[in-house]
Amino acid sequence: MEKRILLAASLLGALTIALGAFGAHGLKDLVDQRWIDSFNTGVRYQMYHVLALLWLGSTGRIKEKTKQWVGRLWVVGILFFSGSLYAMTLLEAADTSLAFLGPITPFGGLLLILGWVRLAMGISRNNL
Repeated sequence: MEKRILLAASLLGALTIALGAFGAHGLKDLVDQRWIDSFNTGVRYQMYHVLALLWLGSTGRIKEKTKQWVGRLWVVGILFFSGSLYAMTLLEAADTSLAFLGPITPFGGLLLILGWVRLAMGISRNNL
């Protein structure tokens, strides 16, 4: 499981840098500042969770079952939270709006929160 978590973190980390560069340089002429800020929020939260995934995959102090749950919740949370912010911004740049994406963002945020809660539960059960 550690290898999969570290692989996901590595790939998501590379994607984070590419998206951050695009957000900083490629969006200026496409959308207004509100959308750029939203896009950058997605980048920021993605990087926070990439770093957390790197730690999760590298530590031996967390049991495997906890790692599985937390890793899955964080990866899917990143895809839903950050991914929906990226999609809404890019759709705005294309002058297209898909309102159904709006509720996906808080659902992704909830998954990120649940990953942290699951980590806390795993730690408390293991008396760490």
